[in-house]
Amino acid sequence: METHPTTIAVEAHGQSAQQHQHAPAFARLYAVNVNEHVEKKGGFSYLSWPYAVAQLRLADPSATWEVRRFDGLPFLITEAGVFVEVAVTVQGVTLSQIHPVLDSRNRPLLSPTAFDINTSIQRCLVKAIALHGLGLYIYAGEDLPQPVNQDAANDQPSAPVAPALVSPPEPKQPSTVPVQGRQRPAVATITRAQQTQIHKLVLEVGVDLDRVLAYFGVQALQDIAATDFQRVIRSLEKRRAAAA
Repeated sequence: METHPTTIAVEAHGQSAQQHQHAPAFARLYAVNVNEHVEKKGGFSYLSWPYAVAQLRLADPSATWEVRRFDGLPFLITEAGVFVEVAVTVQGVTLSQIHPVLDSRNRPLLSPTAFDINTSIQRCLVKAIALHGLGLYIYAGEDLPQPVNQDAANDQPSAPVAPALVSPPEPKQPSTVPVQGRQRPAVATITRAQQTQIHKLVLEVGVDLDRVLAYFGVQALQDIAATDFQRVIRSLEKRRAAAA
């Protein structure tokens, strides 16, 4: 019986394409070379979110994604900062990614704008897709601790490298300081819970946190005097009522 190599080659190619089509989505997404679509900003690598979404839908047209809500808001306010979460479902498997709201130098923002939150949601979406394989390799090593003899990419020289999630410092307890030979108690500061309450109000009102801190003559939330707590709350609530 006479054989036809060309026909056999075509059939083999068709079988290969069919096998690829029915391969697990992770294998197909992980095999995609995304290097040409990676952008470098400030020493960090970012994969274009429209490209990531396009590749996701090509691998699984039924894939979906969801921006998680926290009390109706697309972000979560914590003592450590503001976070967003995106869940991506591929072939019935749902994986979610949590991402802090960061500035252009990958530093946490305590009082982010709507644009900052939207940008973080897009970055979080790309990372959630990466959990399903696409571009996963470009994130290799980003969760490794920084060597002690090197500065982090987003730190000033000689600045200490802090963990990604840090809690506000413990409230300062009353102590004594010398004043012209006498001892007087230092001012007690607000608690962590009070810091979180102020931070949440600042975001709801949309006021610049730095302006609030400057008005009360401090550099950080934990430095606000306990006796000023109610003043801060009343001031922010008054602004919220005026904007309503």
